[in-house]
Amino acid sequence: MATSKKLVIVESPTKMKSIQSYLGDDYEVLSSVGHIRDLADKKDIPADLKKTSVGRYSIDIENDFEPYYVESERGRKTVAELKRALKQADELLLATDEDREGEAIAWHLLETLKPKVPVKRMVFHEITEDAIRAAVERTRELDHDLVDAQETRRILDRLYGWDVSPVLWRKVGTGRDGAALSAGRVQSAATRLVVDRERERIAFVSASYWDIEAMASRDAEAFRVKLVRLDGATIARGADFDEAGALKRAVVVLDEAQAGELAAAVAGVGAASVTKVEAKPGTRSPYAPFTTSTMQQEAGRKLSMSAKHAMSVAQRLYEKGYITYMRTDSQSLSTQAIEAARTQAVELYGKDAVPLKPRVYKSKSKNAQEAHEAIRPSGETFRTPSSVASGLDRDELRLYDLIWKRTVASQMADAKYETTTVTLEVAAGERRAEFTASGTVYTFKGFLEAYEEGTDEKRGDADKGENQSLPQLTAGDEVAMADVEPKGHHTTPKPRYTEASLVKALEEKGIGRPSTFASIIDTILDRGYVTKRGQALVPSWIAFSVVRLLEENFPDLVDYDFTAALEDDLDAIARGEQHRVEWLRAFYFGDEGHVGLRNVVDNLGEIDARELNSRPVSENVTLRIGKYGPYLEVVDPEKPDADPRRVNIPEDLAPDELTPAKAQELIDAPVAGDRVLGEHPETGKLIVVKDGRFGPYIQEVEPVDPDAVDEATGEVVEPPKKRGAKKEAAPKPRTASLFKSMSVDTIDLDTALRLLELPRTVGTDPESGEAITAQNGRYGPYLKKGTDSRSLESEQQIFDIDLEGALAIYAQPKYGARRASSALKEFDADPVSGKPIRIRDGRFGAYVTDGETNATIPRGETVEDVDFERAKQLLADKRAKGPAPKRTTKRTSTRKAPAKKS
Repeated sequence: MATSKKLVIVESPTKMKSIQSYLGDDYEVLSSVGHIRDLADKKDIPADLKKTSVGRYSIDIENDFEPYYVESERGRKTVAELKRALKQADELLLATDEDREGEAIAWHLLETLKPKVPVKRMVFHEITEDAIRAAVERTRELDHDLVDAQETRRILDRLYGWDVSPVLWRKVGTGRDGAALSAGRVQSAATRLVVDRERERIAFVSASYWDIEAMASRDAEAFRVKLVRLDGATIARGADFDEAGALKRAVVVLDEAQAGELAAAVAGVGAASVTKVEAKPGTRSPYAPFTTSTMQQEAGRKLSMSAKHAMSVAQRLYEKGYITYMRTDSQSLSTQAIEAARTQAVELYGKDAVPLKPRVYKSKSKNAQEAHEAIRPSGETFRTPSSVASGLDRDELRLYDLIWKRTVASQMADAKYETTTVTLEVAAGERRAEFTASGTVYTFKGFLEAYEEGTDEKRGDADKGENQSLPQLTAGDEVAMADVEPKGHHTTPKPRYTEASLVKALEEKGIGRPSTFASIIDTILDRGYVTKRGQALVPSWIAFSVVRLLEENFPDLVDYDFTAALEDDLDAIARGEQHRVEWLRAFYFGDEGHVGLRNVVDNLGEIDARELNSRPVSENVTLRIGKYGPYLEVVDPEKPDADPRRVNIPEDLAPDELTPAKAQELIDAPVAGDRVLGEHPETGKLIVVKDGRFGPYIQEVEPVDPDAVDEATGEVVEPPKKRGAKKEAAPKPRTASLFKSMSVDTIDLDTALRLLELPRTVGTDPESGEAITAQNGRYGPYLKKGTDSRSLESEQQIFDIDLEGALAIYAQPKYGARRASSALKEFDADPVSGKPIRIRDGRFGAYVTDGETNATIPRGETVEDVDFERAKQLLADKRAKGPAPKRTTKRTSTRKAPAKKS
């Protein structure tokens, strides 16, 4: 008879092995692999419910917003495995993460498995032997308030998205690459933040101002000084101007001529007297240990990691047992962690490195049930980065090093410094010019020995004086003045958000929760609302239309205060202070203080899609956002009734760069397309190269009157249409796309004719008698023989390959060694499959494969970042997750609401 065991269910397969080793043979540890079920898609709703609210939202709005859940195919397989293990168990421990989502997963497992054995909730914040064994001894009951909060969030987001997104589809259209647009409660507010910043940049008016810099020296020690006052009046700096370029206070604004004249006068004097030397002591305190938000920000600033990538790396560090749980709002450390940090600081930096009393940081989170420890190295004694380097990949080590430094520094002593400011005066003719210089010297570095926080780009950085070493000076001293130069400056708009600064803004405004920031940013990038230019986040024109529609018709959806208030309400539900059903009813149907989402959707009125997707650029130029992207619509003022001309906008042109002057430059640019290459020698038709919305292409067109071709540019000019002439149906002209290696400006007639003849027949297979053709496709050049296709290594091979070469390719295995040469990187054999690991470029981007398992390289990581260890880890993680779930789903019972607290 089999011996009973205690069944432990965790979320992630990666945790299973470690936890199993800590608990021993009396326990069996299995994984739910995340969620086992979710709200149903519309296609999975039974026919008898299609016409109800369940059919529309997978939520029974009339029955207390009861959700309708289904299991995915993967979820069904997981549940079957868990049920088999549960039959042999005498106790069930639900060990999913201790946050709202983890609590909800535990509840779904409980509802689905329906265990007949005792059930306990097991929670831990780090995966170490001590922590896991302690967690087994300190179990608790399932927290239904946390479950309610998570379920309310899920229902809320479904109602918002599924009511508002169809409006976007009808009035705005599709996003990048034809992807469907969507409106989400937090992603819409985040998109508005990025759009609002771009609006500020568009409206910004730059102002110019001048100052003077010089090199002062005494006893061979030189230092840079800057003009700050003239005749006692302050010289203008960037911060003195508002967004419209106007002055905010009374200051002296020097122009180029005045600055040049004054600089010459100062240089003529060649000396200055010291009028004041002021020294001020100061201290800097260390930063609190990492929360989810501050870790994402610092990983972005210091390691150039996206928020999503940082969370992925942190997840791996947590599951491997190197750090504590990485989803937390708390800045506090346990007594054990404080002692570990202080001990390590003393060992590394000396006994003066720590203050007499430990530092205590208070959590900012209102929701105490989710305020765990801050993110820190795990264990009673912290492992240094050098001691764990062999067990971590490159990114894991970089992030662990950051977390370790931040944690140790948080318990170290204040840094002490002294800032000295020197004021110099020069009598330049009848003018009295004052210059200053500052220098800071740290008398005790304290926590800075271990860590200094990164900073985001800020306006006015150019006006800051450099920190420099100053010589010993006293009032009355004379210094030499050399290299006196007038310096011109222009005020700049606020910098665009980066992922780090957007995370900071989301947290400050209370939009979303730190554990959701990475997914929020990932969503607005995937939807095409935002793109990245270096580290900066640039909104698309589609995002402007989406935000405008929401502002005008769903103002609450993008209102920062309202969005933050919803988060506070969800926190209140998590604390048991709000009732889920009552809150959802008020939110959806409205109450005294809120009109209700349903009432807004039902009373939208008419939305002018054309006006919504338009923006005036200048008097006769309008930006339009069409089905295939943005373009300029240009009205000829001399022919206002004629059809407007359309001018494409370059994809890499940011919205704030589309000024009236830039628009006119695009309008006046010579037409790159519609260039006549010559006549087809057989048909006599014109061969024209064009630049279309989907890229450059060749087209064969009917001959036109010679006068209809502009001799200067080669542009085909459409002849005037004859009135009353009936349009006859014409055969569709032959077209062919240019290869990636070809250019509209340089392609010749011979090459164009070869393109029009594609696909090219290479020859006939002597065995099967089937023709082999060479052609270009969506995913690159390839050979085709019947239904059997093989990739070619370059587009040029389409023209060059002969029958012998084609037969040689078909003689090789379709997915065999022939493809090895196309790998972006190659590594040694995988320890599990025993097959070599390669990185390939696939349809959806680069991926790692051993020929059996494929793992996509996560967003934020590049091919260069992936080494052998990281490649092995990606494959291991993919194997642990199992096969991707299929679209088919199976209905499970809807939720039976738990008894509510009275």
